[in-house]
Amino acid sequence: MTKKLASLSVLALPLLLAACSTTPKDEPNYSTISSNQFIASNYKAADTLLQQLSGKLTADKPLIMATVVNIDALEQTTTLGRLVSEEISTRLSQGGLNMLEMKLRNSVYMKRNQGELMLTREIGDVAQTHHAQAIVVGSYAETSDMVFINIKVIQPNTNFVLAGHDYVLAKEGIVRSMLLRN
Repeated sequence: MTKKLASLSVLALPLLLAACSTTPKDEPNYSTISSNQFIASNYKAADTLLQQLSGKLTADKPLIMATVVNIDALEQTTTLGRLVSEEISTRLSQGGLNMLEMKLRNSVYMKRNQGELMLTREIGDVAQTHHAQAIVVGSYAETSDMVFINIKVIQPNTNFVLAGHDYVLAKEGIVRSMLLRN
């Protein structure tokens, strides 16, 4: 019986050692990344916009996604603002809308490290040049523990809001790191 116990001990040792090893709390792993609120929240926002836009747009004209900007400094953004814009644009495209990729155009106001910033006076010109039927704009505001995001789809020739959605992200590690100015 002691031989069997010794054999089992030898087999169980690697399992016990593996169970004792842990991933440091600060290091991302599959579980923390796959359950992250960021992508899910942005996709939910885009899905809400898609529902609100049902029947309001034509299939033959594109939409333009502007960079989501800091509400307190409309000419500034962060990695968070740029990535929110990218993810919402991606999800709207997945939902069947024709999203015009502005990074491939050279006639849009581009500010280094900021993205496709569109100020009100430029929206009409850009939309007309690219035959866009709507522009998706957004802003975010930070508090000590939250980031409030507002996304709207605007008809550029009338400035009417066709769809809009507000949501909040907890200012946890990943979100906090994307808010650092760069």
